This record gives sequence, C-alpha cells and structure tokens, in this order.
Amino acid sequence: MPDRDQTVTTRRSQAQRRDESERRLLRAATEVIVEQGVRAATFEAIGARAGYSRGLATQKFGSKQGMTEALIAHLHERQSEALDAAGIDSAPGLEALLGYVDHYLRQLRLEAEGRAYFMLLADAVSDLSALRTAFAASHERVERLLEGIVIRGQDEGAIRADLDPDAAALMVGSLLLGLSVQCLVDPDMDLDPIRETSLATLRLSFAAHPHPETRP
Repeated sequence: MPDRDQTVTTRRSQAQRRDESERRLLRAATEVIVEQGVRAATFEAIGARAGYSRGLATQKFGSKQGMTEALIAHLHERQSEALDAAGIDSAPGLEALLGYVDHYLRQLRLEAEGRAYFMLLADAVSDLSALRTAFAASHERVERLLEGIVIRGQDEGAIRADLDPDAAALMVGSLLLGLSVQCLVDPDMDLDPIRETSLATLRLSFAAHPHPETRP
C-alpha cells in the first residue's frame, strides 16, 4: 500500500507542475500579445514561447475566451497580492482610495500583463466579441472594491457623505481605464504629472468638509 505522505507529496508536485505550466503559458501569452498583437497570440505561438506544445496550451485554456479569462483571473490575483503588500486594504478609506490610484498608475507602464489585458479588451470591444462579458465582470469586481473603500471612508468621516459610492467608484475606475488605454495609444506619455494631478484632484473632490455629516 502506498505511503500516505508520499501520495500527498506526489499530488502536490503534480499540482505545482500544473500551476507552473499555466503561469508559463500566461506569461508567454502576455509576451506575444504585447510584442506582436492579439492576432499573433495563437496557441501554437504561445506554446512555442513557453517551451510547450500547442496541445498543452489548448488543453489548459480550450479557447481564446478561456485564455482571456485565465489572464484576467491571474491579474486579479496579482493585484490583490500587491494591494495587500502595500497595506492599502487596511488603510483609512480616503488614503486607501488614493493609495489604490497611486499604486495603479505607478505600475501602469511596468506590468506587461496590464498592457496585454487592455489590448485584449480593445480587441473584444472592436469585434463585438462575447469576451466583453468577461471584461465587464472584471470591471464590476474592481468597481465593487472601490465602492467598498469609498463607503469605508464615508463611515470614517474622511470622504464626503453626499457622494454616491457607486458613482464615485465608477468615476475612479473610468479614470484609470482611460489612462490605461491612452498609454497604449501614446506609450511615451509622461504619467508622473498626470498621476500627481489625479491624486490632488481626487483628494480635493472626495475629502470631507471640516465638519462632515455622519453618513446614514
């Protein structure tokens, strides 16, 4: 009878290999999209870039939609880890909101996954693709995160009580979406003054008055 610890170790090793192969395939997909465009991101090209066969890429993702959904999930996981590391989730509401925007814009040029995400988004919108549903769900997730931060800031009295949290979250998300797309159009754009202006404008617009009303 197989040793139980050995069986568990074997299963873990298999899971780790599966995770590693998916990470390598997603990294390869990102590189192909950023360097050559969405149309070039065939499973054959992705598999070759990752050092695997086309068959493994097909097995892992099944379709372009499967690959896109896996990339979106990977990006959300990376973002959650980065926000946790920056302590944004535990910061007071207003500072958490500004910290989120600051972190996002500082990383905008550095993360190839983010560029690949928005290239896929632009492709899905232009083709009226069913992939738009996956992107809509992703944006809804971010909007709910930002809405929760705004509500926390209102409860703390740091964010204006008269702001509609959902509308505020959508406005901030739209600002970041617009700048992300603009970076694709104009890769040489200087983001630093835009980041500083965005933070100053958001603080001025969102910060509560000296004697804020208590949010219901």
